[in-house]
Amino acid sequence: MPNDGGALIKTYREEGIRRVKLAFTDIDGVMRGKYISLDKFASIADGTSGFCDCVLGWDVNDQLYDNAEFTGWHTAYPDAKYRLDLEPEIRLREEANTPFFIADFVLEDQLHPICPRSRLKEVINRGNSLGYAAKMAFEYEFFVFKETPQSALDKGYQNLEPLSPGNFGYSTLRTFALSDLFNEYMDYCEDHGVPLEGVHCETGPGVWEAAIGVDESLAAADKAARFKILTKAFFQKRGMMATFMAKWSMDYPGQSGHLHQSLFHNETGQSVFYDANQKGGMSESMKQYVAGVQTHMKSLLAITAPTINSYTRLVKGAWAPTAATWGVENRTCALRVIPGSENSQRVEFRVGSADANPYLTAAATLGSGLLGIEKELSLDDPVEGSAYDVQDQLAESLQLPGNLADASRLLAASESARIIFGDQFVNHYVSSRDWEVREYQRYVNDWQLKRYFEII
Repeated sequence: MPNDGGALIKTYREEGIRRVKLAFTDIDGVMRGKYISLDKFASIADGTSGFCDCVLGWDVNDQLYDNAEFTGWHTAYPDAKYRLDLEPEIRLREEANTPFFIADFVLEDQLHPICPRSRLKEVINRGNSLGYAAKMAFEYEFFVFKETPQSALDKGYQNLEPLSPGNFGYSTLRTFALSDLFNEYMDYCEDHGVPLEGVHCETGPGVWEAAIGVDESLAAADKAARFKILTKAFFQKRGMMATFMAKWSMDYPGQSGHLHQSLFHNETGQSVFYDANQKGGMSESMKQYVAGVQTHMKSLLAITAPTINSYTRLVKGAWAPTAATWGVENRTCALRVIPGSENSQRVEFRVGSADANPYLTAAATLGSGLLGIEKELSLDDPVEGSAYDVQDQLAESLQLPGNLADASRLLAASESARIIFGDQFVNHYVSSRDWEVREYQRYVNDWQLKRYFEII
């Protein structure tokens, strides 16, 4: 049964709860929010309230866009209405069980045209109208340092001390040596509504990778958004620091934000992707879905690789794709089809970096996959062996842009992006990426670290 605001308030008063925390994600996927009193929560729990819409009109450094139509000085930055999503109810264990909710911006009781979470809801609704529901699971890589935000700044983001030295991917030794920290971290995530399927050491000094449990599309994106802020908070409270910057050093691989996804029939609950009689278990609909994601990957890259820094990761030989390729169990491809059973047949989107907004990544991939099914797109043969070796032989339509400026121009001209996200969002988002490019062009090379290291 869905949570009822009145029932929650009664429970909170009985428990002596005095405040509630709420949060949104901005365009870049950074969580913004505030505490509100219990009385304030009681007045808005089953309705709406207002929040300054500047959070949809500024960058990760709180600099206001000067090129956006939706909001700006010309609109005087009014309050935008928001509504709390009371499902699930998350309790902050280290804050005396303070409740924590994710909120949506709303526009006259409709899905908001700019709010990232609302854009994902729109795509989910479109899938439902076609008879489909998606399940997703995010997995993230991140670096952990024996630093604080202040010490990292004082060092100019140079000569930082990682949690552990050198390369040691899948290290059992380090999980034994740091077992208290690993177990405490996994418990912390689970206690806050983000159970992890697994955590391990990745290749690189102080690199961890965490796989979040599978869930329905919106819930999966919510978990991903909470996961990033929870991870940052967990380590900062313990005198350390985690970064989801796509690539913090030329000396080490980048940090991915891979997304596993599968599709099911609403009425029967059966897999849309699985056909035991086909090679690799790939149904015709799965082929069309993968073809859709592949076809629209280039034009949507500014969404799944959203920062200047994202493109330093998308280079050959760095465990990241450099073209819109697909293959079966092939980790050099952008799309890795993973054969399985009725429940586990899925495709992994490997383009996304850890700095991407999970709501927008989910919307972009699900939306383009649905377009593939609707248009009955055909899928070329899979890449076997290294996708890097065949890249030069691929069509121009499959070659990914190498920087944010080019990616933004492709997004602006993309008809599929406007079908998936709507004209207002595309126009606003393109303006935000163009602003990002202009900001970068004003700074020297250490700009990327100073801009993204703590915040993204």
